[in-house]
Amino acid sequence: MQDILSMTYYWLKAGHLIFVIFWMAGLFMLPRFFVYHQEAPAGSDEAARWVDRESRLLKIILTPSLVVVWILGLALVVTTGAHTQGWFIAKLVLVLALSGYHGWMSAYAKKLARGDYALSGRNLRLLNEVPGLAAALIVVLAVIKPF
Repeated sequence: MQDILSMTYYWLKAGHLIFVIFWMAGLFMLPRFFVYHQEAPAGSDEAARWVDRESRLLKIILTPSLVVVWILGLALVVTTGAHTQGWFIAKLVLVLALSGYHGWMSAYAKKLARGDYALSGRNLRLLNEVPGLAAALIVVLAVIKPF
């Protein structure tokens, strides 16, 4: 029985990491798409193509990956009992913040689709760094387990 549980853990972990990679790739791409979208002339065919690209990225890659990351991550927590450890609580806070960032990006995509360009290209380029910083901290917490 222990062998089966052990193998389940590794499959959950592999799946979790695979979908984290998909999710992070999308989080890196979407703000860049926003920059290109905002640089396109408002109401142009090019702007319409960016709306379509942003929507497809969210619907096909980002949101499904987010859901699978959470499902597999919670399954790992149940399997390992990590919820009592400090490093995991810190990681959870960062993942919740990154999930909120994902939600905000989704809402901003809808604003852009309506022609509401609330942020500058510079601000969007800076926002593009958020997932990288979060990922670095999350990886350190999960691998090093500093507390």
